[in-house]
Amino acid sequence: MSKVTVVIPNYNGKKYLPDCIKSLKKQTFKDFTVTVVDNGSTDGSIDLIKKDFPEVKVIELNDNTGFANAVNVGIKDAESAYVFLLNDDTRCDEEAIEKLVACMDKRRKVFSAQAKMLQLKDPHNIDDCGDLYCALGWAFTPGKDKDSSRFTKIDAVTSACAGAAMYRKEYFEIVGYFDEAHFCYLEDVDLGYRARLKGFVNICEPSAIVYHAGSASSGSRYNAFKVELTAGNNLYLIYKNMPAYQIIVNLPLILLGIIIKHVFYMKKGLGMAHIKGIMKGFSKIFAGSQKRVRFGKKELFGSLKMQLELWINLARLVGVVLL
Repeated sequence: MSKVTVVIPNYNGKKYLPDCIKSLKKQTFKDFTVTVVDNGSTDGSIDLIKKDFPEVKVIELNDNTGFANAVNVGIKDAESAYVFLLNDDTRCDEEAIEKLVACMDKRRKVFSAQAKMLQLKDPHNIDDCGDLYCALGWAFTPGKDKDSSRFTKIDAVTSACAGAAMYRKEYFEIVGYFDEAHFCYLEDVDLGYRARLKGFVNICEPSAIVYHAGSASSGSRYNAFKVELTAGNNLYLIYKNMPAYQIIVNLPLILLGIIIKHVFYMKKGLGMAHIKGIMKGFSKIFAGSQKRVRFGKKELFGSLKMQLELWINLARLVGVVLL
């Protein structure tokens, strides 16, 4: 039994997969196995893996079931202490897994630790250094597009970006798994938020480096597919993870956040996609009412701590915008 299972969800990632797997072969940490969970690819991805990387375990799904379901399949199949989720369009620095394992070993309360993700085309700039959720109902990464040298210390985050994050497998039984209703986008924020409510911690380990192409499946940073899904998933996330008092307290800011984003997307010709996403969000709420967090004493106390965090993160967002 290995200490780490690397789970790579794949959908038509033949262009990127070879470099991703080759970077894993160069790791200084050796006690890991690799599993690719394929979401019904049609580009020959699986044939390539079986031919060139026979040591990699492949789990084939018949259709594109989404990121959340694919990683759940890989996590549940793993028999290791840690699971390292890795996008197929990434390349790992040779010490990435070693740094994340060391980080997790030292901190029992840590549910997830993500690598500092740098832009593959411009590796001086950050792609993702952990996600913060604020009172506007926005998830953001404070280092996005900023110079990597500005983020060098381990930092607590609301959630780890699941594109390059290590999770403590045993805690999934307490926190729950990725919510498949998200399909993709914000499923990692939802999971990280639930972990925070349970009293666990999520962090970014900046000494672990992963290079990320970005938007390999959706095609671009802003597109109708992504806007529609994120808008709907965000409403669903709020409903699931906030008790009634917290929704009421944050409602004015959440509505303001929706309006600001709608104006932004209208300017990019994506206003209708945003509206469709919001409507689908309400549909997910009605369909997924049983998935709402059950707020006992621990979760209510966690929600009070999260409310303070939401306000602090709003201040951090303002600082990011002004700078």
